[in-house]
Amino acid sequence: MKKDKIVLSMEQIDRIIEMAWEDRTPFDAIHLQFGLKEQDVIKLMRRELKISSFKMWRSRVQGRKTKHNRIREDGTDRFKCSRQRFISNNKISKRGFK
Repeated sequence: MKKDKIVLSMEQIDRIIEMAWEDRTPFDAIHLQFGLKEQDVIKLMRRELKISSFKMWRSRVQGRKTKHNRIREDGTDRFKCSRQRFISNNKISKRGFK
């Protein structure tokens, strides 16, 4: 069974990278908005970043509780950056996510 390939624009790729770098944006939010699972985000980051930047991001994200909803501490519901509501084509900024 073949997996459907998701085609992303450069703006979408840039936004995914920005969301992946944000500490409080969980992978579930990226999946909700763009349809990419955590492993797909890792592959995208590996492909789009310089190797040193990818390694820095990976070490930063690995084990970070705020990036995974299922291991988040209670009270860490907010994941949006302060300017996220102003970013166009952002489905998440217009509805609640918990």
